[in-house]
Parts: sequence; structure tokens; C-alpha cells
Amino acid sequence: MNERWNRKGQVTIFIIIAIVIVAVGVSVYIFYPQIQTTIGAGEQNPQSFIQTCIEKEIIDAVKKLSLQGGSMNPGNYLLYQDNKVQYLCYTNEYYRPCIVQEPALTSGIETELENAVNEQVEECFNSMKNSYQGQGYTVDLRKGEKIIQLLPKRIVATFNYSMDLTKGTDVQKYDSFVVMMDNNLYELSAIANNIVEWETAYGDSEISTYMTLYHDLKVEKNLIESGTKVYVLTDRNTGNKFQFATRGQVWPAGYLK
Repeated sequence: MNERWNRKGQVTIFIIIAIVIVAVGVSVYIFYPQIQTTIGAGEQNPQSFIQTCIEKEIIDAVKKLSLQGGSMNPGNYLLYQDNKVQYLCYTNEYYRPCIVQEPALTSGIETELENAVNEQVEECFNSMKNSYQGQGYTVDLRKGEKIIQLLPKRIVATFNYSMDLTKGTDVQKYDSFVVMMDNNLYELSAIANNIVEWETAYGDSEISTYMTLYHDLKVEKNLIESGTKVYVLTDRNTGNKFQFATRGQVWPAGYLK
């Protein structure tokens, strides 16, 4: 008799435990958003906030610059497949090699990027400040220098903005914010520079040499008219590309070279 009661007692305990587990699971499912907000698990840290807010703007600017020869608003350009492709090497004289138009291409692209995202950067930092103030923080945000660098296989944006977040006795200090993304524009612009050097010296370049040296690189040379070409450099793995125009060794119409 006692053994039977013990068994019934054990079964009852197991049932109660199961009910408790189910009740806890249902409560967590129903109230999880409120719990998350209360403990702060849903908050982005400031670095993640800035990365998320600015990254797309940089990516879009990089894409436009890459299709336009490194310039957001090209002055001397060729319209190619609906893109204003900047001439990196140009002459309007007959029989002459082209002259370099952008001697500091990489640093020029960096400056173009900084200018292109400047407005979005201001909006993102102001938005972050408002967000933390809405969460009960006292925010001291001090604006500083913005630097975007093309580096091997990546683009790094450094914002020397400092910020202090205070809530009660908790004080968090941030001296700078860094946005980093994978991109090989540094390598593509360096190859573009090298092609321009060949164009200035010989009036042409041998694109197969680059594809032999860089197996993941596709180089296209599109002859538009006498002496005018559009080079398209494409990373076979990522699809990243950089295109630019050159004009040199122009022959008069009807002249047979």
C-alpha cells in the first residue's frame, strides 16, 4: 500500500513540475519583449549603432565612385552604359599619349567618400544621441575629425567623436568610432593607376598581364572610338568593380593606322 502511494506521489510531483515548466515557457514567450527592454538586452552599443547606421551609406557611395572612375561628380567624363565615367588619362591632341588627370587617385577617392557620407554621419550621431537620451542617459557628444581610408582588402572609416553616457552612477566613455568593411577598392584603384602609367608611356596597356598576375581579377578594355577606351576591373569573387576612361593616341577620322 505504501509503495503504491509513493508511486502516486512521484507521478503527482512530475505532473506539477511539468505544469510549472510549461507555465514558465509561456510566460517567457508572452512577456519576452518587455523583459528584454527592462534588462537592456535589446540595446545596441554605440559602436554597433554607428556601424549599422553608416555602413550602407558608405557602400552605396563606394559603388557609385567605382562606376564613375573615382569621382562622385565627374568633370571630364565619357557616358558609358548610363554612367559618367571619369577620364583618368586624357589628351585632345592627335598622336599623343594621354596625360594623367588624377595623379593621387586613391587619396582622391578617400576625400570623395568623406564628402559623400558627411551628411549621413551627422544624422547618425545625432540619432544616436537622441536614442540614448530617450533611454534615460545624459549624453555629452563632442564632434571631431572624419577619416576614411582605403586599405588592403578593406575600407576603414574613423570618426574621432567622443561621447560620455551617464545614467546614475554608471558612466561610459567613448573616444572614437570605427566602421570597417571588406572591400578591395584599394587594390582595384592601384591597378587602375598602373594601367594609366602604361597609357601615358605607350598609349596602350596589355590587360592579359594583370589577369595572369591576379587570378581573381577580370580586366576588360573596351574601345569606344579611336584612342578612347573604357577599362573595367572586376573582382571575380565579390563582383566589386572599378571602371575608368582614357583618351590618347587619337587618330583622325579616316586615317588608317
